[in-house]
Amino acid sequence: MGLVDLLSILPLYLSFFFTGTKYLVVIRMFRVLRVFRILKMWNFIEASHHLTRALYISSIKIGVFLLFILVLVIIIGSLMHLIEGGKHGFDNIPQSIYWAIVTLTTVGYGDIAPKTPVGRSFASLIMLLGYGILAVPTGIVTAELVKFARTPHVKSTHSCPSCGKEGHDTDAHFCKFCGGKLGISPIS
Repeated sequence: MGLVDLLSILPLYLSFFFTGTKYLVVIRMFRVLRVFRILKMWNFIEASHHLTRALYISSIKIGVFLLFILVLVIIIGSLMHLIEGGKHGFDNIPQSIYWAIVTLTTVGYGDIAPKTPVGRSFASLIMLLGYGILAVPTGIVTAELVKFARTPHVKSTHSCPSCGKEGHDTDAHFCKFCGGKLGISPIS
């Protein structure tokens, strides 16, 4: 945390000696990290590691999902271009794909909107599909978090020859309490 404090105050002193350092004032945003220390949020760092690990493990599944969404958006945009046509604002396929992305993600800017009854019906289906699609990445990450939470974290029952305490990780070579050599072979 001392590094964060240094980075947050350093731009002020550099501005006294050098010109053009006013852009370094942005670094002062690091002061927000001091909230972790004030609110004693360091206890939650392990939980953030679990979340980061779940995101990393599920990144391939989410990548495949995003590729599927890309193909789906191209198909939906092309269909909407055929349904509505240029006279209703869907001048070309890229613009129709933009509309499909905006509609599927439930953003809905409203700059392009279908005018025909068939186009509006198709748009309604895409809007409902968008709600379902938003849940998929959440489900993927949640499944990995649950899998990680259910995995037992095995601790060794061997005691340390130096201090006599138990509860070491199975692959530990040294005691986590006193630092003494355990002298046990790790379980593979």
